[in-house]
Amino acid sequence: MVHQYKNNGYNIVLDVNSGSVHVVDDVVYDVIPAVEEALNCGMEKEAIKEAVICRLKNRYEEADLTEALEEVLELKEAGLLYTEDIYENYIIDFKKRETVVKALCLHIAHDCNLACKYCFAEEGEYHGRRALMSFEVGKKALDFLVANSGNRVNLEVDFFGGEPLMNWQVVKDLVVYGRSLEKAHNKKFRFTLTTNGILLNDEIMEFLNKEMANVVLSIDGRKEVNDRMRPYRGGQGSYDTIVPRFQKVAESRNQMNYYVRGTFTHNNLDFAEDVKHLADLGFKQISVEPVVASPEESYALKEEDIPVLLKEYDRLAAELLKRQKEGKGVNFFHFMIDLKGGPCVAKRLSGCGSGTEYLAVTPWGDFYPCHQFVGQEEFLMGNVDEGITRCDIRDEFKTCNVYAKEKCRKCFAKFYCSGGCAANSYNFHGNINDAYDLGCELQRKRIECAIMIKAALAEQEGE
Repeated sequence: MVHQYKNNGYNIVLDVNSGSVHVVDDVVYDVIPAVEEALNCGMEKEAIKEAVICRLKNRYEEADLTEALEEVLELKEAGLLYTEDIYENYIIDFKKRETVVKALCLHIAHDCNLACKYCFAEEGEYHGRRALMSFEVGKKALDFLVANSGNRVNLEVDFFGGEPLMNWQVVKDLVVYGRSLEKAHNKKFRFTLTTNGILLNDEIMEFLNKEMANVVLSIDGRKEVNDRMRPYRGGQGSYDTIVPRFQKVAESRNQMNYYVRGTFTHNNLDFAEDVKHLADLGFKQISVEPVVASPEESYALKEEDIPVLLKEYDRLAAELLKRQKEGKGVNFFHFMIDLKGGPCVAKRLSGCGSGTEYLAVTPWGDFYPCHQFVGQEEFLMGNVDEGITRCDIRDEFKTCNVYAKEKCRKCFAKFYCSGGCAANSYNFHGNINDAYDLGCELQRKRIECAIMIKAALAEQEGE
């Protein structure tokens, strides 16, 4: 499978199955699909050359076409173009292996001090009651993780909510407990935390910097955008409270190992301005993501928004590339892509591991496939006392991969998005093996932009 596109003045060709990226001139760009069509017709080398030259001779000189043909066919012989997909059987075998759990999302607080309008957690309630996780429940969750992690050494625990800092003492106690398990069980915990920043203070920052491998700081961008969607329960905006605290966190962590994480909606389709605003505030690690909401919500993204959003991603990519070249670069989460390494093939095909390697834990100790399924009783998998009692749910998620999704099979982005979010698929189609179509459109554009930026920077470095 070959994917071609033009972006920011570059002709980019992606050989999907090998991951090879080629930046080419106009002649090669037009020769590539012509050769592919000839190959699909079963033509041999000389017949291919004749057919392609005949097809394009009115547009290019024959000598240029001949040279381009030789380059394209050399790439094919080198296994860098028109390669076959060899991974489908591999992922089936991979999924047969014994399941181990490597990460937990601890819902340390089903409560929140903000009233964000798009919150899928219903201000922390998750379709149920407000509650704070006790130390005993959290302790059992960490014990479960250690016991079910097999030979894996590195384990991850995300403190999530609601707002985790509303249960701060238990967060601290669980980190201490986790550290106490490491040596005896040959494990290493990587703790992370997501916060809205309302309760941040110097004592909390000090602990975060000592113990948390990553911190996610929730802010939507410009003051008017943030305060419209992320107000206090009384309606007041949160921007003025959190910005100086987040700036202090970012600086105290040397602008590494954190993200300011925002959500854009139908109300701010010009979200590139929010990314620029966060960059101008001094943040170097930025993620601003599309809202996922029921279509009847006024702030939900709509199908007619897609062309606007695609252009906005292009505009943002050009702006971030310009800043990078000026020495003022930032990392935008959705434009970060590794073309030389990246996750192993199995990970790229099967996604985040929700329901198998990754589980969410409620304040009272119930297990769900991930935080977005919490409160949907049909996905209740077990609890910290009994372990996994619904192996059928686990097994269903275990078969979730790009080859189980018809929409993914012919999509050029499948090795980068890993089939998308199972929760979004279920919420829009009632099936974890479908795909959230609007999200797919945006993801494809983000990948194209990310590759373009890599190409431009490689050109600048003479690669």
